[in-house]
Order: sequence, then C-alpha cells, then structure tokens
Amino acid sequence: MKVILLEDVKSVGKKNEIVNVSDSYGRNMIIKKKLGVEATTQALNDLKLRNKRAEKVAAENLAAAEQLAEDLKEKEVEVKIKAGEGGRTFGSVSTKEISEAVRQQLDLELDKKKMQLTEPIKALGYYQVPVKLHPQVTAELKVHVVEG
Repeated sequence: MKVILLEDVKSVGKKNEIVNVSDSYGRNMIIKKKLGVEATTQALNDLKLRNKRAEKVAAENLAAAEQLAEDLKEKEVEVKIKAGEGGRTFGSVSTKEISEAVRQQLDLELDKKKMQLTEPIKALGYYQVPVKLHPQVTAELKVHVVEG
C-alpha cells in the first residue's frame, strides 16, 4: 500500500514522503493514527500543490532577504558607549545593543541571534557586522561605535 506521510514516522519516512508499507500497517497504524493518508490521485495532487506552494514561499523569503541585504549595505547604525581617556571603552558593544540601535534608527527588526560577531566590539570606530538573514543570505551591517 502506498501512503503519503503527514508527519515524520520513525523508521518509515519523513513528512510529505510517499512510502510503501504493508496493508495492515498502513490501515491500522499510519492512517488510523492520522500519521498519513492513502496515496490516491487526489492526495497526490494535493501533495504536489503543497510542495509548489512551499517552494513559492521559500523563493519569496529568499528574495525578501536579498532585498533587505541590499538595503543594509547602504545604511549605518551608530552605537554609543562610555569611554575613558585615550578612547578606551568601559565594557563592550553586544549584539543586543546593535539590534536595539537598528530598531530605533532604521525601524527594522533584526534578531540579535542572527548577528555573527566573532568577538565583542571593545573600541571606538567603524565595524562590519555580518547578519544572517536567510540560510543563503548574509548581509553586512555597518556599525559606528562612538563615545556617548
């Protein structure tokens, strides 16, 4: 019996896969527990439509991330930090502070967890902060750290 899985089933297959199982296992386990449906022509057409819709949404998300990356290239964020003599800072600039500055100055919501600082910013000046907007898109955000 061919079955389209609606959820991941251990040792059988993943969601949206078409698998062959014995008739009794398909009827008594998978279909009864609503883990899958029988692979009729109607169900196969529904699966194709769901897959096309998912691909379209993924493409739109990728395009939006690329557009946001282009917008971020041209913009700059200013972050203020206390500094002593000779430009030595007290503490460091974290991704949380950068995210807050982006929200206030550019009216954009960037998740602090998506910012990939290799090491904390501990000096005044200009920095390029990589921001992972999408698994395939990483943007560079220009951050200007000033004494404040």
